[in-house]
Formats: sequence, structure tokens, C-alpha cells
Amino acid sequence: DNVRPLINQPKVRWIEKDICPRDSRDEPLDEIYNLACAASPPQYQADPVHTMMTCVAGTGNLLSLAEQHRASLLQASTSEVYGDPVEHPQTEDYRGNVSCIGPRACYDEGKRAAEALCFDMLRAGKVDARVARIFNTYGPRMQPSDGRIISNLLVQAISGAPLTIYGSGDQTRSFCFVSDLVAGLMALMDVDPNPGAPVNLGNPGEFTINQLVDMVMAMVPSTSIVVHKPLPEDDPQRRRPDISRAKELLRWEPTIPLAEGLRLTADWFIAAARPDGGFDNAQVTRRSNWRRRAKAGRTAIGV
Repeated sequence: DNVRPLINQPKVRWIEKDICPRDSRDEPLDEIYNLACAASPPQYQADPVHTMMTCVAGTGNLLSLAEQHRASLLQASTSEVYGDPVEHPQTEDYRGNVSCIGPRACYDEGKRAAEALCFDMLRAGKVDARVARIFNTYGPRMQPSDGRIISNLLVQAISGAPLTIYGSGDQTRSFCFVSDLVAGLMALMDVDPNPGAPVNLGNPGEFTINQLVDMVMAMVPSTSIVVHKPLPEDDPQRRRPDISRAKELLRWEPTIPLAEGLRLTADWFIAAARPDGGFDNAQVTRRSNWRRRAKAGRTAIGV
């Protein structure tokens, strides 16, 4: 649904396939954005082996494709490489506190391995690889079944279901609006020279889950009550990016505060809600004022 408006565009070719099997393409490529992995715990834990293979084998295949075409590759990594951090906020130099055998390891360790592949290929002079460590992102067109905290709370509030908080709700997250993230990804792909190191992309504003619940309840009139459930294993207690590197190298920082972005997202979910409790793919009627950039004469694929 999210890409349907693009399918008939003359400059867009839509190919749906698994990146794990090796593939080659004859048409020229300039850029590859590797976004091909579920990022929500319920989704990536549903098939952990495939998640790990997508991160490792899939990234390896796309690196080979980039090498074949002398294309730049941007790897969508994650703040999950920091695990449950003991350093706060998290800089790119922090090596993380990650369980390699826990229920989140398929994603956390898969992304760490993918980063290693990218930087090995970069050091070998084979691929112009760039790595973005993406922190919690949200916005209109999130799947209602996504399983992450903002979509969960909005769906529950709109439907009148109990608002679920895992643990005490004192754990923190930093939420970046999707248009800010897209601008950051494009800036990282475009910057010259290659930073040669991972770059945190996220909003450094830090909120407890309890604060987020209060904001949702203030925006969405609801009869929902709040319930607490046990905190999932290996769930991080604090999460906040240090974006000094992005500011310095990319001249990038987020511009959409959580209150504004959450309002845009809530409006979309409310417009998409059906009487039967389901959700349609509503049109986004309000758009944030973010810079749209494109270069003529380049071909990019996003997976």
C-alpha cells in the first residue's frame, strides 16, 4: 500500500523478491539503499533464522551487486547494535552491550555482522558503503500491526483497547519522525567523502514510555485504560542517540518534535480507522515541511 502510488511512475520499477538468494542485475545502478529487514521485534522474532540471513547473506548479496555496478550502498543499521547500553547517550564509538544468544540476537547481532561486512568491503576498496544507525522511527503509514510502541498505543487508543505498557514505563526511547530520517539517509548517501564510520540518525529528544502514553491519551479521545505487562527479555532501559557526527559531517539534525510528529501520525491512524476496528490506507492530508532532494541522472534501488 505504501508504494502503490509509485508503481506507475515512469522512473520507478517495482520488483518484489527475497534478497537472501544470490542475484545479479544487468541494468546500471548508482545507489542501493538496503532497508530490507523487519525492524519490529514481533516481526523479526517470528522467523529469527530468516531475519539473521536477511541481515548477513542479504547484505552480502547487495554488496556484491554494488561491487558489480560500482554503486554506492547505504546500509540501514540500527540502534539495537548498542543493546542495553551502559553508555548514555550512545555515540558511534560505543561498542554496545548485546546478548548474542537472546531472543533479539537474530536482529541485533545480524545488524552488527552486516556492519562488519560493509566496512570490510569499504576497507578493501570494493564498495562505497555507508552505514546509518537508525534509532526509533515513526510516522504516517506505519502498519497498524507493526508491533512497536507508537503504532501499538495509537491503535489501542483509537479502538478503545487497553494501552499496554511493558515494564514500569520508566524506560526511555528517542523517537524520530520519518521525514527527518529520510532526509538524514539521503544526506549520508550524498556526503563526500565517505565518512568511513557509522553515523547515528535519530532524534535526541528522550521520553519515558509513561510520558508517551500521556501524550497519546491527550491526542486521542479514548476510554482505554492502562495495563502493565512484563518487560520482554533483553529490552533496553534507555535509548538516546548522540548525533554530533551527523551534525558535523552531514549538516543534519531532526526538525520535527515528538508532539508535532505524533499529531501527524495520530491523524493518519484516525483517518484510516474503520468501524469494524480495522484500518485502511488513508491518504496523508498534512505533510511536514522537509527538504526533498534528488539528483538527475542517477539510478537507485531501495530494498
